[in-house]
Amino acid sequence: MDDPESSHASSNEEAPQPLRALLDGLDYITRLDGWLGALCLTLLTLLMLAEVTVRALSNFFPAIPGSISVAWEWSSYLMAATFTFGAAMTLRAGGHIRVTLLIANAPPGVKRILEMVAAFVAMLFMAFLSWAMVKFTFASFDRGQTSLSSGTPLWIPQAVVTFGMVLLALQFLARFIQAALGLPVEDHRLKAGALVE
Repeated sequence: MDDPESSHASSNEEAPQPLRALLDGLDYITRLDGWLGALCLTLLTLLMLAEVTVRALSNFFPAIPGSISVAWEWSSYLMAATFTFGAAMTLRAGGHIRVTLLIANAPPGVKRILEMVAAFVAMLFMAFLSWAMVKFTFASFDRGQTSLSSGTPLWIPQAVVTFGMVLLALQFLARFIQAALGLPVEDHRLKAGALVE
């Protein structure tokens, strides 16, 4: 059984101090991000259960409305938030689907370079996507756009999705730095099975 102290040890211990503080800070935010994703998934589940319950009860009690008017709209917001909030933690835990045929058979030096290149390209892509979402969200805020069905200001769910994308871009940056320094790029303690053990 692992020592309890070692289970909380940073996988960035060998990084130079300023980078270690940055990487540990990103790991902390990534864990928080994952918990926010779990909260969004829980809220999504509760909203769908409430919708089913209200619909079933409306068959027996005519005074009860046939549905919750915002259920489908807000469930789409919560679904998007769940995906984007969970993405950074999933990357750090090594849970994203990858084709590892090339990297698994490469020598350690080549593997490190491939990890760096992949992380850098992914970081650039996510940085561009995050910037586009920041502009999109700000435009919705500036114009005061609201949804037609519930009147929800659209910048709120857009900002949540944007935040998740920015954190994923930062996690790719952390992965690039970790690969460049020869540190572990994945923290397997964050996997679901490790949390249960």
